[in-house]
Amino acid sequence: MAKNVAETPLMKQHKDIKAKYPDAVLLFRVGDFYETFSDDALIASRVLGITLTKRANGSASSVELAGFPHHSLETYLHKLVKAGYRVAICDQLEDPKLTKGIVKRGVTELVTPGVATSDKLLENRTNNFLAVLHLAEPMCGIAFLDITTGEFYTAEGNTEYMDKLMQSFQPSEIILSKSQVKRFREQFDTKVYTFQLDEWVFREQYTYELLLQHFQTQSLKGYGVEDMKAATVACGVAIHYLKDTEHANLQHMNTLQRITATDFLWMDRFTIRNLELIHSSYEQGCCLLQAIDHTHTPMGARLMKRWMIFPLYDMQRIEQRLDLVSYFVREQEMNHALSALVKQTGDAERLVGKIPLKKANPREVLQLARSIYHMQHMRELCVACDNEALRDLAMPMQPLAEIRQRIIDTIAEDAPAVAAKGGMIREGISAELDHLRTISRSGKDYLLQIQQQEAQRTGITSLKVSYNNVFGYYLEVTHAHKEKVPAEWIRKQTLANAERYITPELKEYEEKILGAEDRILAIELDLYQQLLAAIEPYIAPIQHNANVTAQLDCLLCFAANAQRYNYHRPVMVTEPVLEIKEGRHPVIEQQLPPGESYIANDITLDKTEQQAIILTGPNMSGKSALLRQTALITLMAHMGSFVPATAATVGLTDKIFTRVGASDNLSGGESTFMVEMNETASIINNISERSLVLLDEIGRGTSTYDGISLAWSIVEYLHNSPARPKTLFATHYHEINELERHLPRVRNYHITHKETGNKVIFLRKMAPGGSRHSFGIQVARMAGMPPNLLDRANEILAQLEEKHADTGADSNTNVQEKVKKIKPADNYQLNIFDGVTEDLRRIQQLLDETDINTLTPVEALLKLNQMKEIARQYRK
Repeated sequence: MAKNVAETPLMKQHKDIKAKYPDAVLLFRVGDFYETFSDDALIASRVLGITLTKRANGSASSVELAGFPHHSLETYLHKLVKAGYRVAICDQLEDPKLTKGIVKRGVTELVTPGVATSDKLLENRTNNFLAVLHLAEPMCGIAFLDITTGEFYTAEGNTEYMDKLMQSFQPSEIILSKSQVKRFREQFDTKVYTFQLDEWVFREQYTYELLLQHFQTQSLKGYGVEDMKAATVACGVAIHYLKDTEHANLQHMNTLQRITATDFLWMDRFTIRNLELIHSSYEQGCCLLQAIDHTHTPMGARLMKRWMIFPLYDMQRIEQRLDLVSYFVREQEMNHALSALVKQTGDAERLVGKIPLKKANPREVLQLARSIYHMQHMRELCVACDNEALRDLAMPMQPLAEIRQRIIDTIAEDAPAVAAKGGMIREGISAELDHLRTISRSGKDYLLQIQQQEAQRTGITSLKVSYNNVFGYYLEVTHAHKEKVPAEWIRKQTLANAERYITPELKEYEEKILGAEDRILAIELDLYQQLLAAIEPYIAPIQHNANVTAQLDCLLCFAANAQRYNYHRPVMVTEPVLEIKEGRHPVIEQQLPPGESYIANDITLDKTEQQAIILTGPNMSGKSALLRQTALITLMAHMGSFVPATAATVGLTDKIFTRVGASDNLSGGESTFMVEMNETASIINNISERSLVLLDEIGRGTSTYDGISLAWSIVEYLHNSPARPKTLFATHYHEINELERHLPRVRNYHITHKETGNKVIFLRKMAPGGSRHSFGIQVARMAGMPPNLLDRANEILAQLEEKHADTGADSNTNVQEKVKKIKPADNYQLNIFDGVTEDLRRIQQLLDETDINTLTPVEALLKLNQMKEIARQYRK
């Protein structure tokens, strides 16, 4: 039996560090590799597809081992985090050359989905938010932060509001208290990656003091959150979590923005999904964001998404955006000049966010300087223009010429992408650096002289000076000239075709050159860190300049859309009205085949004459598209964008509610109908006088008469509500058209069609009056149903319609009676022997009695002849 010995110092060090991060995959730096051990190695091998081996642990046992080169970290880190793992990166904290014994190591960064900073883990046009949710009573608190941009938001409200915000921000990771996990799973979408912290971290006093310490303030009054206890707890936990994941340098997170629900047009999570704002319901589908986001920069794209999810409810701010879009549509010269500058600015927001995180490489710092230059020119252009709103927007931008010049003077034009490679600092910055570079260059020149000198002295024409990591600089001589080697040369290595030698003179210069190169890199890295430290005080003004640039990017995008797609400026009014002339669906019209134009429609809704429209028409005729385009036009107007219509008067809208399409929540144990009723209940309970309500096919998830009853009562309720919300109600329950006779502000409209023979052509034009047909059978024909099935459906429909004429209004009993009286179908597969003579029945009997599996060829011929004789008798 093997004797156990103590584990190696390296494995003991690994064990101690792993104990501090038990829930993370530990990447342990050993020389030029990151190694994983035990369970971490099993995970790494499976996820990364790298070889799993075993390592002796100083004992009879061994541990699993899997590793990869340190320069491949970004590639492998990306895969582990995307697979849902937290990753602790453990680096060597001292130079192994200067250390006796084991190298000191420690975790330098803990990477999780919500605090990822690597470009490979990020989508540049989308924020990567970490959310902290504090489920308190009576108010819940939430915080959202993006460590790559420094954005930090917070809000308070009920659980429905929290859910809506999480749907809007779409965080990559949600932090919870361990005591709140059960409640979270019961009330929220649990598909997002979550991590739980101990309850003590959520203490009010602890989190409040953390925030004061982070912002270096005496209170939080300046951020408007002093009295928002639940929100400040969530914010404090966010700061705790960043420090806990080894993100201590957060100078770019220098402000906290409060989200107030009343500042924005409210859309619940159902509406955001139903209107397909951020994602399409179909794999190859297009969402509104894809259709209208033609921004030039990633930071503009991120802001555009936020403008879409949080449309303005402030008339003054909406008009200011619309004024600026009008100006850019009108002033093409300014439009093109600003667009050119915006394009060259790049992602200044994320570039400056890398400075305190120590993640910015020399090329990125140089790009930051160029961005500052372009933003300075933007400011000059805007301040000199004749548009007051544009001047007001650009005036607070700062030129920042001093720090830009320092970057340009310090970083070489052809700087490498990795600082550790050196060669990034310009000549003239450091006298010592320039002197050492001269030594390094001249030393290499001297080596060339040695090569030429020794070749001439010895007659070895093929002599060359080379270098390797094992024994430094050496002289290489081919075997053909081996006899000419002087006695004072010291042989170091024999190869198949040559010998390698060193000389005292060569070693002396090697020490001088290598010493200079090591010192050069150390000075360059020191100067580079000094430059990054010098940029840090300018982070806030650079962020502000970047934010203004992102706003200009979005406004220029709106102007470009207006010209490209023939959008017009909406007229915003405080009265609760909506009047759209020749409105179009902004997404569908871009998807039409070339040459085909979108069929535009008018919509008018107000509180006195036409509060609710009941829209009927054939299936597939475009009812849902009309509902959605009405909501999207209203939404785009509140974003400050021109809209796809020839004219639009849009009353200030506080909430858009939609109930469009059917979907199951089977994992939550809810049917399509239950989901439908949940969404509709949310609408009914939250309407106001400024709301826009869009309902599509309510009640279709249950029996016909239950559905009609619910649809009828919902329209009545919305009509009679003191709020009188503007309502569009699409249905194919034609019975609902009766409501126009009973309710003064309800109007019937239908989508027109044209019938040719047994076919129907949808004209997609809205006209007054109700429709009596759904054309479901025609739609089934278009979908490719078998003709005999469709013929039978038409037979049943004719019988039902005939009975309908006889019995008048429907009732459940009437329908049941009608169904009982439907004539059974003739068999589709007729028996070839039905209604024929006794002679042919003898053929049938003969066939039934024949076992073809045992029939010989001769017997088969005899049977066939027998049948032929019976048939001949039948013809007689």
